[in-house]
Amino acid sequence: MRITTHSTTADFDAALPAQRRRPARRPPTGEDPLLRAAYRLCLRTTQVHDPGIFALIQLMPAVLRPPCWALWAAASVLDDLADQRDAQQAEREARVQAWTQALQCDLAAGTSTDPVRRALVDTALRWHLDLSSLQGAVTSTLDDVNDRRFADWAEWRAWCEALVPWVDQVRHLFEQAGAPMTLRLDRQQDYKRFIDGAQLTDILTDLSADLTQGLLLLPQEALDAFPGAEDDLRQGSWSPATAALVRELTGLARRWVTRPAMTRGMHPGAATVLDTAACLMRAQLDAVDAAGHTLLQRAPRPSLVTRTRILVPARLRSGLAWSLTPFTAAGPRQPAVTVREPSPADDANLRPPPAHLDGARPPRIAADRMPAHVAVIMDGNGRWAEQRGLPRPEGHRAGNAAAHEMVYGALEIGLRHLTLYAFSTENWKRDTEEITTILEAIRRDLDEGPIRNLDVRQRWLGHPDKLPAELVQALLREERRTRNRTGLTLTVCINYGGRDEITRTAAALAQATRAGAIDPHLIGEDDFARHLPHPDMPDVDLLWRTGNEQRTSNFLPWHTTYAELYFTPDHWPDVDRRDLWQAITEYSRRQRRHGGATHGMRGRS
Repeated sequence: MRITTHSTTADFDAALPAQRRRPARRPPTGEDPLLRAAYRLCLRTTQVHDPGIFALIQLMPAVLRPPCWALWAAASVLDDLADQRDAQQAEREARVQAWTQALQCDLAAGTSTDPVRRALVDTALRWHLDLSSLQGAVTSTLDDVNDRRFADWAEWRAWCEALVPWVDQVRHLFEQAGAPMTLRLDRQQDYKRFIDGAQLTDILTDLSADLTQGLLLLPQEALDAFPGAEDDLRQGSWSPATAALVRELTGLARRWVTRPAMTRGMHPGAATVLDTAACLMRAQLDAVDAAGHTLLQRAPRPSLVTRTRILVPARLRSGLAWSLTPFTAAGPRQPAVTVREPSPADDANLRPPPAHLDGARPPRIAADRMPAHVAVIMDGNGRWAEQRGLPRPEGHRAGNAAAHEMVYGALEIGLRHLTLYAFSTENWKRDTEEITTILEAIRRDLDEGPIRNLDVRQRWLGHPDKLPAELVQALLREERRTRNRTGLTLTVCINYGGRDEITRTAAALAQATRAGAIDPHLIGEDDFARHLPHPDMPDVDLLWRTGNEQRTSNFLPWHTTYAELYFTPDHWPDVDRRDLWQAITEYSRRQRRHGGATHGMRGRS
């Protein structure tokens, strides 16, 4: 967990007028003295390990501070276990695994002999937190046991995402207290960049300490842009290349943490917390810039005057905002908690897809004839139901089985990417009951569907506007839970429109150009592709539509430019994995030219 704003509590307290200084919120006062002591330990752990985070927690509602201490103390303990340089790599990894496995047992028992876990379990039971979502972060912590190396910014950003589940827990606390931290879900890229900026700020600040341990937590892509900088850094030499690299990275981090649109529409108290974090990080980056060669000797810190100027008004603003907000106290403790699968990608628990009822097996397709990416427009659910005298929503329920069959068939034949068009931006014009049925079926599948334990990496493509918050959170949760799986990548398009995607990508590209990250005179297709919601999604090789319709319906226009089109008459609920195999077999027989000539033919394909 490498995020901190590098401000001490003593600095914060000193910045407050004497009559405004107040002690930190006392831990929950129950009958159990061990529990009170556990929360006090979490308070001190957060205060010492992450003083900047502690200062930000002090800007939160008083009722939410103890559970936040418990969450961050747990993150700190795991971080320390992974970073203990006095132990061998295998021993450190075993310690992290032992701690997390003990947490699973403690959650089931409702208490713990370990004080930090005792407070964390109490927090989970009082505030109804689902700690299984933290397993992705734990997996990343296990990876931190090894010396990290990143080939490019994409790998580096994937590492940064380990922080997101911890932030999600804090968001859930706000919701449980009756003061939702309403995140603008249409600004997801802003949130991701904000976290990236926080991590990069921390890395630059701790550069001297990391280098003494042989760590250089920067992507090779960034280092290669300044020849000689990597060798100079590893040798502790401050050179023109090193100075240029640091100057470039501080500017990049400053742009990433400056996201004014991120807090628009948010509760003013929550907005103050995030805005203050951004201010503290910009001050930290100013200190990094001013440090010069001393950056390689010690961690720079902003001055007390700078921290005072940021923290005092922030405390006043947040205090006023929260004083006008009614809060709900923590609910009664549940006697125990049901723990979901303990790992987001536990290979030992993954299973093969169930066999076809008729024993059908996939055809053998030569590797050079296999499509890498098949996209499917699942059409005909409503008409299938109407033909049988059923309400249209029943067709969507029946269509779920066909979607599962596509996943099973894709895994069996070895397809790498499958994208399903589940709900378009135009589908909001349909009957309310039909819309509700579609979205509820998707959410239920995410929670308990039959593909949870398959080797499937799940992703969502679409826009969050109008979607139920529970569905959006479930989609994001499954993305994080399955992000390390290496089998089939399943992308489900929900509230998706192709023109909308292109418009938003163009806006993101324009924003990057305005920020100076891209030269507008040199923009190419690769630049556009990098700003798509899923830049790593390959072009579609085969676009298949059921339901006897022959149109693409605003589906993946950028990715399907050269796709082979395949239309079939059956309604979606009537198809199974054999139809997918037939579509792939048909694809394998076609000659793809991509605008070139073949067999003496000229002209466009």
